[in-house]
Amino acid sequence: MAYWLFKSEPSTWSWDDQKKKGARGEPWNGVRNYQANNNMKAMRKGDLGFFYHSVDEKRIVGVVRVIGEHRPDPTDETGRFGLVDIEAVCDVPNPITLADIKAEPKLAEMAILKQSRLSVQPVRDNEWKLICKMGGLAKAP
Repeated sequence: MAYWLFKSEPSTWSWDDQKKKGARGEPWNGVRNYQANNNMKAMRKGDLGFFYHSVDEKRIVGVVRVIGEHRPDPTDETGRFGLVDIEAVCDVPNPITLADIKAEPKLAEMAILKQSRLSVQPVRDNEWKLICKMGGLAKAP
């Protein structure tokens, strides 16, 4: 299993919006960056990700699961980019801010600190476990 981080502006698509979709999930569309698209191509059903509110909040607020693998994004007229489908798994009881991540030396190599504008990023296994613990998830999903 691989781990990921999905960034979204809450005014565009929020964690609450994602949760309302329930088990049917939602396509993660609109990505127009080749590296982010390649990250989505690497995703498999069952992979987990953090849902991150960007812009003003800058914090991890939830956990999602990939329920549909990479396919063409119908909102992309060029046909170059794709999407995956994700569903909400659980809230992060104690949301983890970007400042929290920056303050933890064990997270110094995390992609969000190296490529802050990338909307879909990989998360290493050790980073996943530590953030789940920091966020108050008794057991990492």
